Amino acid sequence: MGWNDTIIDEFRASGGERAGNFAPGSLLLLHTVGARSGQPRVNPLVHLKDGERYLVVASYGGAPTHPAWYFNAKASPNLTIEVGGETIDVTAETLEPAERDDAYRRLAERYPFFADYALKTDRVIPVLALTPRKIEPSLGP
Repeated sequence: MGWNDTIIDEFRASGGERAGNFAPGSLLLLHTVGARSGQPRVNPLVHLKDGERYLVVASYGGAPTHPAWYFNAKASPNLTIEVGGETIDVTAETLEPAERDDAYRRLAERYPFFADYALKTDRVIPVLALTPRKIEPSLGP
């Protein structure tokens, strides 16, 4: 079992409260579909609640490329997250530069490792807003 699998199992077993060494309530599970493979994927990500949105960072530990889940979210932005014991349908949107810079600063204040990641790479690390989708009730015949 890999590191992500252990985190995911612990997250689910605790109703979204605990996962590894992460602070309680700091993680969500992002469900995507592989842009090339078509296979379902689940990634544990730290997040910052921003009104009704959840902000996540495509840091990949400061690697020179974006993580695979970012490309998956760009290809198919209607996603699902698990957070706080709930499963929520969301739409992913990459933040524009001004909003991204403010969001990244706030995320790095809460999670200092993001500041370190930004120093390790030349790329601008994207921040995505995951906004819950409003499901319209269907009208019967």
